[in-house]
Amino acid sequence: MEREAEKYIREHGMIRKDDVVAAGISGGADSVCLLFVLCALREKLGFRVYACHVNHGLRGEAADRDEEFVRRLCGELQVPCRFFHENVELTARKRKQSHEEAGRALRREAFETMCRENGCTKIATAHHRDDNAETVLLNIARGTGLKGLCGIRPARGKWIRPLLFAGREQIAEYLEEKGTGWCEDATNSEDIYTRNRIRHHILPALGQQVNTGVSFHLNELARQACDVWDYLEAGVDQAWKNCVSVTRAGAESAGAGLAGTDLNGAGLEIDGRAFAQEMPAVRTQLVRRCIAFVRGEEKDIGAVHIEAVERLFSRPEGKMSSLPGGVCARRTRNGVSIRPAGADKEQTAEEKTEEVTLQIPGVTKIPGENREIVCRFVENADVKTAQDIPQKSYTKWIDYDIIEYSLSARTRRAGDYLVINKNGGRQKLKAYYMNEKIPREERERLLLIADGGHVVWIPGYRMSRAYQIGSGTKKILEIKLTEERKDVRDDQSAGPGGEG
Repeated sequence: MEREAEKYIREHGMIRKDDVVAAGISGGADSVCLLFVLCALREKLGFRVYACHVNHGLRGEAADRDEEFVRRLCGELQVPCRFFHENVELTARKRKQSHEEAGRALRREAFETMCRENGCTKIATAHHRDDNAETVLLNIARGTGLKGLCGIRPARGKWIRPLLFAGREQIAEYLEEKGTGWCEDATNSEDIYTRNRIRHHILPALGQQVNTGVSFHLNELARQACDVWDYLEAGVDQAWKNCVSVTRAGAESAGAGLAGTDLNGAGLEIDGRAFAQEMPAVRTQLVRRCIAFVRGEEKDIGAVHIEAVERLFSRPEGKMSSLPGGVCARRTRNGVSIRPAGADKEQTAEEKTEEVTLQIPGVTKIPGENREIVCRFVENADVKTAQDIPQKSYTKWIDYDIIEYSLSARTRRAGDYLVINKNGGRQKLKAYYMNEKIPREERERLLLIADGGHVVWIPGYRMSRAYQIGSGTKKILEIKLTEERKDVRDDQSAGPGGEG
């Protein structure tokens, strides 16, 4: 056992010289075996061992006997031990969790406390081969993807499982050779827990009626699934760089990852064209990662939510899908955005362009952007000829004499309107945006050239009919935006939805 454990530890790089290992010791056979193995290897591999025991306050005197047993055993083996007393039942009620979930969370918190206060660098648990087989079967029965087939990892970060190679029988034989006892938890023999039913009935039946090596083969399946999963994750890492732009606190960055990220107010957009180039398996996991990034956790993200996001790529702009944890996905012009529900107003408020009066003639810098607005008077222009000149989305000629106040560049305000026909018919800007099906998150960002509350021109969309040059025009002003934006449509059609 000890030779195999040493080989397994070295193979997976679990423990290095000068590590301090916090081992979870409940007093059961598995954890007692773990403690003996670690103690046998500590001098040879050059690490120290601490024990961590959590009394859940559920089993009364039996739990106190387990604690006393661990205290004596640690004394005999000269292992420092910390004892944590928790009320699992109360915690489960407060956190709205099952006893199992609350117990696991409290054990994790105890381990993390030892890492902070005792300098522990690794956390060792006593999971073994049969535990892993039960986990894989449980995941399959509940419905799982490739990740669920990976079961329990030998090592992940500071969490290590030095006994994952060993079966339950091998552990019992080792303890008999050591001549030591252990504590039996009465709840382990009850069938009230799903895992216990798999342990007592399903795995034994598979072993007796299908293959005696079922536990070994399920572990081998988990190992292969881990290899495939790691390869897939590398593909998702690259896809994240290719497809995802992250917006955080008004800033935007491409290819940002989860590590070290402040998730407060974070949102992101998946580029549709780049996303379509990825393999289906990569796309699925990329969407899962994107939802988890915005939520801050992966819990409760199911296949149905991932499919809902993927369907948005083929739907019209503005279509939405609600996701778990108060997250919303929305079809945008270039792909799909994922952000906290209700974050649009907060984000767009930050993205509003500060109002700036245009220099006429002259060059006006748009605050916070790389674009400039260049204004000049067109001298000696023939009005009829000017009407026939093709005008790009970023250049317009207007009747300067119509201007009532002064021209400014800004984003929308309440009460904005534009004239939509030659009879002077008005349309509220909000109604125009809705008719054009412009997504809500874009409405606050669109740049406007305005004369007071009268919108003269929405670059890339249309201009007000009131300012168009005609036979009575005496002075023509040319307004030109530099550095065209890729997300603005080049629509030169006449009529209510285009530019006359």
